Amino acid sequence: MGVDNLVLKTYDEVSLHNNPKDCWVIINAKAYNVTNFLNDHPGGEEVLLAAAGKDASEEFEEAGHGSAARLMLDEFYVGEIDPSTKINATLDTTSSTNFLEKHNKIDYYQGKSSRQNNIEEIKNLSKLPQNTKYDNKSPKK
Repeated sequence: MGVDNLVLKTYDEVSLHNNPKDCWVIINAKAYNVTNFLNDHPGGEEVLLAAAGKDASEEFEEAGHGSAARLMLDEFYVGEIDPSTKINATLDTTSSTNFLEKHNKIDYYQGKSSRQNNIEEIKNLSKLPQNTKYDNKSPKK
């Protein structure tokens, strides 16, 4: 892509695309609209949704994506990220494990539950206000 065709996106702009019907992620300073890939992602849609609207560079690299996955990114590319906008962004790159640790739930789930329970807990916790305190007890049904 030539400099003349460069489309700059801001972190704040990407953060607005954070749901199953409109899901963007940032990987290595590039924005990708992965909405149409949610159902096809080998790790499950919840992996992408946990990173929706955020910088997922670290998670992408840690997952060990190969050259095929990197080539696939081209089809979802929407623009370069303007690095000067990072200061204004609320960046909270969160894997499902980090999310549960952040909300003090990892002790309950670690080694005691299935992947589905973790997904349900993430869905429940993401609906709560950010300043809510959590205990390490089982979620109420």
